[in-house]
Amino acid sequence: MKRILVAYDGGEPAYRAMETAIDLAEHYGADLSVVSVVPFHPGRAPVDPWDDAAVHAEILQEAKTILAERGMTADLLEPIGDPASTIERLADDGGFDTVVVGSRGLNPLSRFLQGSVSGHVATHAHATVVVAR
Repeated sequence: MKRILVAYDGGEPAYRAMETAIDLAEHYGADLSVVSVVPFHPGRAPVDPWDDAAVHAEILQEAKTILAERGMTADLLEPIGDPASTIERLADDGGFDTVVVGSRGLNPLSRFLQGSVSGHVATHAHATVVVAR
């Protein structure tokens, strides 16, 4: 493990993913990057006003604080797009060999209706994917 990308959205599953990524980075001496994707959905209201860039900038500052408490720094990424495919693309384009995501523990119906970012990344990314539960 040399380059780790961790998806962070401020929720409890993402916090578990962050802690896992930090532990892995410390153990392997790997570089760490944190991504918080501003969701974009084509249509009449493509950006959710409750989940916009300002919200994700705050989330990344929270991630920076968590990292600082552990004596670490990381690149902070705030792309716009579909979260699952954007994380997958960033992992490929950025040369990350490991991606860490959290699992919200959705039931099958919720996973079908909402989609599962962790499930998509785990099945489509070319990097090793760790799903923190």
